[in-house]
This record gives sequence, C-alpha cells and structure tokens, in this order.
Amino acid sequence: MSDQDFLQQAIDLANRSVDEGGGPFGAVIVQQGSIIGRGNNRVTLDNDPTAHAEMQAIRDACRKENNFSLSDCVLYTSCEPCPMCMAAIYWARIARVVFAASGEDASRAGFDDRWIARELCQPYTERSLPVAQCVCEDFDSSFRKWMALADKIPY
Repeated sequence: MSDQDFLQQAIDLANRSVDEGGGPFGAVIVQQGSIIGRGNNRVTLDNDPTAHAEMQAIRDACRKENNFSLSDCVLYTSCEPCPMCMAAIYWARIARVVFAASGEDASRAGFDDRWIARELCQPYTERSLPVAQCVCEDFDSSFRKWMALADKIPY
C-alpha cells in the first residue's frame, strides 16, 4: 500500500468518528507495511481531553507491540498533529508522520491549537496559565532512585 492508501484509512476513521459522535480526526500507525494501531478522536465521547486520534493510535500500537518505542513505524493522520500529539509522537520515537489536512484547515473547522504552541514556547513564568515550581524536601528523590537502578529501561 502507498502513503495515499494509508492516509485514506486515517481519513476514513475520521469520517467514521464524526458519524459516531466523535471529533473529525483519525490516525493509523504502520509497521513494515501493516497497520498495527488505529485511533479516532474520542475527546467528547470519553470526556478525555487526551483522547486524540494520534494518541489513541499510539496507545493501540504500543499495546499490540508490547513496546513503548515505535521507532520503525509511520503515523498517518487525517490532520496535522497538535502540540500534545507531536510530543507523544516524539516520545514514541515514530520514524515519520504523514498528514492530510493542515492545522489551518482544522482551525477553520473550530480546532485552533496555535495558541497552545505559542504558549509552550514561552518560559513557564510567562505563560497565561499560572505555573510555579515548589521545591520541597526530597523533591528529586524519585530521580535519584531512578539513577541508582542498575536494571532500568531507559527511554
């Protein structure tokens, strides 16, 4: 199958999502020519702001592969990923992303995440959402414990 074929699978998931009451987004994850993960937007269906199509597809693929790394995979998504999904894509080490609609297209439909991207580029002290560090006793104890582990799985 070609990029267009896999992208069409993601678009079909997005359309099905709208039909079922979800958001207009779909994604598939492909490994060596086979789809190993699928997802559609379920934010309003599940009352979960993280239930974006890409996140759902990543979770599905990682469960099926029993691995947090998808470094040999391609993510096909019906729309350019939002900042949250892009961060998850980087954490999952996905090798390549192919999208159909742009962020501008999503914005015209009422899904504008450009403000989030701008906010994330600001130092936390300058964001519109109040964020503050509070250093307490043993604030870094879990990190020290992690660094001392001999058999940890780095990610």
